[in-house]
Amino acid sequence: MDRSFINKYYPLYIESAVLTVTIGCMGIILSVIIGMLCALCRYYKIPILNAIAAAYTELSRNTPLIVQLFFLFFGLPKAGIVLSPEVCGTVGLAFLGGGYMSESFLSGLVSVKKTHLEAAASLGLNELQTMTNVVFPQAASVSAPAVCANVIFLLKETSVFSAVSLADLMYTAKDLIGMYYSTTEALTMLVIAYLIMILPVSIVFTLLERRMHRAGI
Repeated sequence: MDRSFINKYYPLYIESAVLTVTIGCMGIILSVIIGMLCALCRYYKIPILNAIAAAYTELSRNTPLIVQLFFLFFGLPKAGIVLSPEVCGTVGLAFLGGGYMSESFLSGLVSVKKTHLEAAASLGLNELQTMTNVVFPQAASVSAPAVCANVIFLLKETSVFSAVSLADLMYTAKDLIGMYYSTTEALTMLVIAYLIMILPVSIVFTLLERRMHRAGI
């Protein structure tokens, strides 16, 4: 292990990690918004939107992120639409994650028993009050584990951003290996960088799930 190599190039990993986390967070936030909207369309079976949401969910979940990125980065310019690598990464991650988030949120919504909805109606709650006070709290407890798993999954999927020339962690590692053949050092820093990026998120979500379980939520 060449420590001088690590000391010299670890700042590149910090720089690329910041970019990876920034784009990853933006993509995840958008995927949560898209997923919630699609889940509500499917839950309420809104005409046309229900079919669009279902089709989108299947398309996003059954195509690899790298294919989606290639379409955005190499395919759209053929139609005159040119996106930067950063935008492609954000949109691609949001497109992929939205499908997974949609399924997670929908599973929570449909888990609420009809008797609870009937009880809310008998108490005189309107539809908005029923959703905010009855449906959402119960749905959140069911959806939380899947949503947490999706966030971690999407953070790991950022490793394919390098395919569209985005200077993320994987791009930095491959670049250093190609130039200096220091495979062990480059990959070691890559693994450590991903652990630092993802492990705290995993721990926080695990503690959150345990707290919700103890609270009976």
